[in-house]
Parts: sequence; C-alpha cells; structure tokens
Amino acid sequence: MIEKAKSSQIDQLLAITKACANTMQSLGIFQWNDNYPNAAAFIEDIKRGELYIYLEGNKIVGCIVISTKMDAVYKTVNWLAPTSNNYYIHRLAVHPDSQGRGIARTLMDFAEKLGAENKLVSIRLDTFSQNARNQKFYEARGYIRLDAIYFYNQSEYPFYCYEFLLPKKTS
Repeated sequence: MIEKAKSSQIDQLLAITKACANTMQSLGIFQWNDNYPNAAAFIEDIKRGELYIYLEGNKIVGCIVISTKMDAVYKTVNWLAPTSNNYYIHRLAVHPDSQGRGIARTLMDFAEKLGAENKLVSIRLDTFSQNARNQKFYEARGYIRLDAIYFYNQSEYPFYCYEFLLPKKTS
C-alpha cells in the first residue's frame, strides 16, 4: 500500500535510507552519505505533501518523493519538455531486505500514474553516474538520459538527469 508519509515516520525512513546507503557503499557506490538523505529534507517533503511511503502491513519498506518543485541545479539541464508542468522524483528508496520484489517499480508506476492523472507533461529525476543498476532501471522504463549535474556535498562524480514524457490524454 502507498500513502503519504507522516512526521512520526521520519526515523523509520532514515533507517531505510541509511540501510540503502550502507548497501550502496559496500558496492562502491557513494551516492548517499551521512549528510544525505537527512531528516531536514524529509521534514520539508512531508510539509509539502510530497513524500509517499510503501507499506507491507504496518512496516515501511520504501519511499519516494514526488515533487512539482524544480531545484535550482536543474535549471541548466536541456529538458525534453517545457519546464512548467513536471514532477521531480527524489529519494526513491527500498530497504535492501525488500529489494528485488518490484517495490521500486510500483512506486514509479504510482508516480507516473499520478502525473498522468494530473495532466503533467513529464517526470524528471537524477541518478548517480556510478549507479549502473539505477540507470538500467530508469532506461528500461523509457526514461531518456540527458545532461549531467553535480552535487559536490555528495560526490565528485556527476549525477545523470533523466526525463520521461507522459502520454498525452485524448478526450
């Protein structure tokens, strides 16, 4: 089940992202660290109503941020669609113990369906250049790789921006 996150769930979400960071680091992927993701980011996500969780029973096993806010770092990217009616995906995470069961796919399906229902033109995101698994995941979904951006507080390596054009609804 997918629902909006509550502030009382931040510690559980941080435990998930910390477990993901540890797993990635053990594979030589230094995408997340002690500075990111953090509680402050999740608090803002919840305030804006943009943080969703994936529950199995009462246990949170995944999360995704679906935002309409374009971060300044994205302004230099040559996007496919006009910048006016887009979703931005952040902090997609599935606890390592629950990975490989389609939860990330379900969360992305949810975001894409929500975007189509709200008549958005595209979904945008970035993923770490050293994370081939994520790149393959998004490319298999039809996301197009565009420009590279940098988050120097996270890594010296670039992050690749991706965009998925949502199908236009005909009436």
